[in-house]
Amino acid sequence: MKVAIIHDWLVTYTGAEKVLEQLLLLFPEADLYSIVDFLPPEQRAFIQDKPVHTTFIQKIPLAKKYYRHFLPLMPLAIERLDMSSYDLVISSSHAVAKGIITGPDQTHICYIHSPIRYAWDLQHQYLKESNLNKGFKSLIVTEMLHRMRQWDLRTQNGVDHFIANSQFIARRVWKVYRRKASVIYPPVDTTSFTYSADKEDYYLTASRFVPYKKIDVIVEAFNRMPDKKLVIIGTGPDFKKIKDIANSNISLLGYQPFDVLHEHMKKAKAFVFAAEEDFGIVPVEAQACGTPVIAFGKGGALETVVGLEKSNPTGVFFYDQTPDSIQKAVTEFEQAGSRILPENCRKNSLNFSVERFRSQITKFIENNANQDDGEIEFKSSYEKMLV
Repeated sequence: MKVAIIHDWLVTYTGAEKVLEQLLLLFPEADLYSIVDFLPPEQRAFIQDKPVHTTFIQKIPLAKKYYRHFLPLMPLAIERLDMSSYDLVISSSHAVAKGIITGPDQTHICYIHSPIRYAWDLQHQYLKESNLNKGFKSLIVTEMLHRMRQWDLRTQNGVDHFIANSQFIARRVWKVYRRKASVIYPPVDTTSFTYSADKEDYYLTASRFVPYKKIDVIVEAFNRMPDKKLVIIGTGPDFKKIKDIANSNISLLGYQPFDVLHEHMKKAKAFVFAAEEDFGIVPVEAQACGTPVIAFGKGGALETVVGLEKSNPTGVFFYDQTPDSIQKAVTEFEQAGSRILPENCRKNSLNFSVERFRSQITKFIENNANQDDGEIEFKSSYEKMLV
């Protein structure tokens, strides 16, 4: 088969790019496409230094800095990519990649990280966080997102098979598109994280400092618990704001290389995670170190962390993104004591390994990439949830 792989945009190496990395390893001869490619030289190894076929947005002045501002042009850009020579097209999509045009004799498999979040159920949250929920600009952006939803809904018809990165996203796919999606969890490099049962007396959180990560809420919670230490690793637009409100029991280390993050993750008594994520790789990485997780009980965390209500728990959930809710969860975690064992955390993390992802994605593509007499057989593991 001649294979093409389409990714939304190539600007960094995060969770979606880790999926892309594995797809490229499974299909080393595949051609790679993206809206734009602004990967720095030191981050190109994960795409095996492949040439990237980009769109006209790549050449627009200031696109490197403001590529997201060209979202209204992206549907046109993605539809201009010619896929007619390929037998199998795989899109890795959280925005527009799934809108690629294919024909009836081609198979299009979409690994969907999410339908366009800011155009669907998270629209109001994004508008508020961007200060675009009032005034004339709000009307323009809201109209643009309305048109984006219309395009997004139409182009789902061009996808033969959806693979969602969590049951949470499979439910969003059903809600938005009324399409069934199989679930294959993203690959987490659990082998890079060392198990340790020896913990020290501090809590840890690590994240980019942006509003939806709720680092400020975690800090406010630990401000109320001066006897408990919190270490924060990461940086971002809200760093100064967080630093200004943090009390002396909270240490902000800023950006740190992987070995420093790894060492802190191994030794922390628990990892605190307050964001609503589609999947969320970091809680799995923490568990790979044998570190329990105190997580917001919504989104992907409900699938990657085992709560106290189940046997062999690996963490504790809180259900409101408030300091009070986090404070109560920390108390509940400390009261749980030996019920949450480091070895169970490590064992649970292996359910999301790279090897498991490669095996499942290979089997799925083998079963669904071929068409027989124009008929495509599709058996969805998510179908059982909808009965």
